[in-house]
Amino acid sequence: MTKLTAPLALAGALLAGAATAQDKVTYQLDWLPGGDKAPIYVCMTEGFCAEAGIEVSIEPGRGSSEAITKLATGASDIGSAGIGALMAAKASEGVPVTAVMNIFNMGPHAFYTTADSGITSITDVKGKTIATSPFTSSNVFLPLVLADNGMSEDDLTLTKADPGALGPMLMTGQADAIIAWLTDVSRYTGQASEAGKEIVILPWSDAGLELYSASLVASDTFLAERPDVAKRFIAAFTKSLEFAHENPDKAAEAVSAVVPELSAEDVKGSWLDASKLAFNEVTEQFGLGAFDAARLAATWDRVAASQGLDPASLDPESIVDRSFMGD
Repeated sequence: MTKLTAPLALAGALLAGAATAQDKVTYQLDWLPGGDKAPIYVCMTEGFCAEAGIEVSIEPGRGSSEAITKLATGASDIGSAGIGALMAAKASEGVPVTAVMNIFNMGPHAFYTTADSGITSITDVKGKTIATSPFTSSNVFLPLVLADNGMSEDDLTLTKADPGALGPMLMTGQADAIIAWLTDVSRYTGQASEAGKEIVILPWSDAGLELYSASLVASDTFLAERPDVAKRFIAAFTKSLEFAHENPDKAAEAVSAVVPELSAEDVKGSWLDASKLAFNEVTEQFGLGAFDAARLAATWDRVAASQGLDPASLDPESIVDRSFMGD
């Protein structure tokens, strides 16, 4: 080896070592993998996380409350959870978890019905049989939506059923309408088509329920001890969110590449449905990922009312830190 090539070889070795020294981040899902979780898989497969010097591992979840607990205990670093669940947990337990970026700036809650039901607006559900799953967070907000439209739960026949049974119940007429999320439009539209029916969707956001939903939330320990890693991750996640919106086919492939039991076709439909909760008129007004103070306060008002919490028990601004999103 010549005197000239020796330093070059050493520099190459050092660069190779630097390239492999990635910061490890554990990402916590608030539910099982699916199309609505596409951005984190895009971050992994399209290289946005690697470019930011981050190696991501993903932990599945069973609801926002469990995700927040895992973040609070340090089992995970950052992840997705409903901001309403974080607000409630902060108000009641003071959990050391903070929201750093919004993912879905609209609630996913909706009534689904069929064109032959005669239900064309939310007020039309009065006197009807409505099916819902036992554990969906939509049930918490149902009384508020009904009250906004001059009704109460006494005006409905409410049936609890397994999530997988909701579509068949609607298509066979066992339920006049079901309560489901806007991330499932493709699935229920497909079921309706097979049954020779046309699906009708009544989003609760159109009936007065304006609130933030899924957000990036992080362990306070992670934010305090590794703020630079947090900033780099959030920047990479933002790129991934934008990429997924612009490239739904690649977003679907990213999920199925990591979770092969999910078909890219099903994932794409779910992501296209979910992406409308991230890219819409609210995004145009306030920016991608932003927390508008007034909308945040309105979200807390709704969460407090739905769960019987004292509105004065939490300052909604205390649960968010906008500084990690950068400029």
